[in-house]
Amino acid sequence: MPESTLFQTAVVTGASRGFGRAITAALVAAGTRVVGIARHEQDLNAVHDGEGFTPVAADATDEALAQDVIGTHRPGLLVLNAGAVPHMAPVHEHTWETFTSNWDVDTRHVFTWTRAALRQPLAPGSVVVTMSSGAVLGGSPLSGGYASAKAAIRYIRGYAADESQRAGLGIRFVTLLPNMTPAGGVGAVAVAGYAARQGVDRDTFVKGRGPVLTADQVAKAVVELAGNPDSAPEYRVGGDGLSPLG
Repeated sequence: MPESTLFQTAVVTGASRGFGRAITAALVAAGTRVVGIARHEQDLNAVHDGEGFTPVAADATDEALAQDVIGTHRPGLLVLNAGAVPHMAPVHEHTWETFTSNWDVDTRHVFTWTRAALRQPLAPGSVVVTMSSGAVLGGSPLSGGYASAKAAIRYIRGYAADESQRAGLGIRFVTLLPNMTPAGGVGAVAVAGYAARQGVDRDTFVKGRGPVLTADQVAKAVVELAGNPDSAPEYRVGGDGLSPLG
């Protein structure tokens, strides 16, 4: 992690569980003050006890919240990780509401915070890391609009990077595409769903997918990419490490 004052403060959405919780812990351990955002106050307060962590129990899709947090805390790093656990069912068993749940949370909150980052704007040299999914590359037939919602996050990153360059803002945008893993809440539900679809138990399904991605590996990747000004714009991350896309 760079010692630049830009990274004295970071904002992590979806900080109360899974990848967000691990990312928060890694950043605090690296000496970064983290403003952690999640809906459930009790879970959020359990993330970290002591200095270096400011819990904010709120809806990460709230535009006023994004503007206020960026304006008040002036973070040098945004990690946009919040997301809904998708309803697992084949497409014909979804309703429109369950099919679009990840658009309403995952995509909307990335749009909201990216927009705020460009309009405030963040200071030159700041970094925005957005969490997409490996499902974008192969589809996800049991999770409704999940893969398409995560694909839209990739587009938002590209659009934002272009606008930053056009305006000379100097903000860097990076997207991570984690492989499916039982390590997080979303991944655990997906693993169970696809194991059942294949007619195998959970452990057999996981073993057949190769090295298991851990939340700590995702956190390490975020810290590494945030501190690397020469990073590629997109990376897939799995149990075997980081792989640039493109």
